[in-house]
Amino acid sequence: MKNFFDNTICAISSPPGVGAISLIRLTGEKSHEIAENIISSKEKFKNIKAKKLLFTKILTGKDILDEVLIVKFDAPNSYTGENMLEIYCHGSEFIQQEILHLLIKNGAEIALPGEFTKRAFINGKMDLSQSEAVADIISSNSLEAHRIAVNQLKGGISKEIAILREQMIELISLMELELDFSEEDLEFADRSSILQIIEEIKSKIDLLINSFKYGNAVKNGVPVAIIGEPNTGKSTLLNALLKEDRAIVSEIPGTTRDTIEEEIFIDGIRFRIIDTAGLRESKNIIEEIGIKRSLEKINLSQVILLVIDANSSKNQIDKIIQELEKEIDESKKMILVFNKIDLLKNEFEEMDFPYESINISAKHGENLDLLYNLLTSYVKTLKTGLGDVILTNSRHIEVFHKINFALDNANEALKIGLSSDFVSQDLREAMHYLGEITGQVSNEEVLGAIFSKFCIGK
Repeated sequence: MKNFFDNTICAISSPPGVGAISLIRLTGEKSHEIAENIISSKEKFKNIKAKKLLFTKILTGKDILDEVLIVKFDAPNSYTGENMLEIYCHGSEFIQQEILHLLIKNGAEIALPGEFTKRAFINGKMDLSQSEAVADIISSNSLEAHRIAVNQLKGGISKEIAILREQMIELISLMELELDFSEEDLEFADRSSILQIIEEIKSKIDLLINSFKYGNAVKNGVPVAIIGEPNTGKSTLLNALLKEDRAIVSEIPGTTRDTIEEEIFIDGIRFRIIDTAGLRESKNIIEEIGIKRSLEKINLSQVILLVIDANSSKNQIDKIIQELEKEIDESKKMILVFNKIDLLKNEFEEMDFPYESINISAKHGENLDLLYNLLTSYVKTLKTGLGDVILTNSRHIEVFHKINFALDNANEALKIGLSSDFVSQDLREAMHYLGEITGQVSNEEVLGAIFSKFCIGK
């Protein structure tokens, strides 16, 4: 692994642009020395205790650039585990850039994206899953997304990994103890007991894997596709949900020829609403492309709102559903939205379908609150039976699937009576993958991919 400890880095940590106050950070062995070179209160700075604010001036030669507040942190009691410094200056972009220029002139280097948190990981201040949680906290846009990220930062996943690791170490030690006494042909653990422990480990992992559907929905938003035949009111429904005119509404069928995606929050849950082109056979090549894109969006969505004209007959509706079922898998949540109830020619006839349904008037906003309830209830059902630890990171899911594969191999080896060394090898492989989640096992390429997604200054 590349050594990141021999240089001092700096970056603007506040959002780009002009503001009242800006934050500039330094970390590295020489961060205090570099800061001392550019401030007026050198003696006070030397004597001030760590984590105490100092009011001073940034100097360019003999001229004052800005009046600032500075706080220093001594290693290892800092975010990165190194000597650190934070400068709170006025938010002028000119001032920010001039301070950076002075820091670089005195020996600092511009930080790479995520390099502060990467140093925190390398210096043992947090493991890799906690480092990823920092990025999730920064990008969290709802109360639940924030709660899940904070739990991960506090070590929620790390504690689960530690428990699984202990169980695997116990199994491996039993298997390898048998290898030491292979000539005596001894068994130190009943095979059925070992199989049971492996199944227990797999059950815990399956619970974590199953949590991803909910975690991903909370983190990235629940993709909801509004679909249906042309002129059923899909765009009107989108506008009603957004409470603004985002899509063109027209009596002419086929007006929407491309997908439109917008976000809404309902009870703190983020939904990504996608209005699609009407599903029908078309000879218009542009409309045909729009329909193709609609089908692609349907397959990427978790929830499908099938908008149906409330005046449609049972046979018409059955045909629409049958055609749609050919295009989607059973994992999708489908809600039948009978629209235009304000234009019903006769009293609406309740019909039996294998999906939840709701009667609305998108134009007049009638029963939209009931539709909101159906959407939020769906997300809440995803959480049913889950523990406190919720996975939101696809990297973790990929690794857990590898762990399960290795455990399945160990299971199979035990069942067909292979020797302890084969079982031990599979268990060691599973434990190796566990280390990939927390960073006990890592490589520079993986770390680079993770930390490059961070903003500069974090």
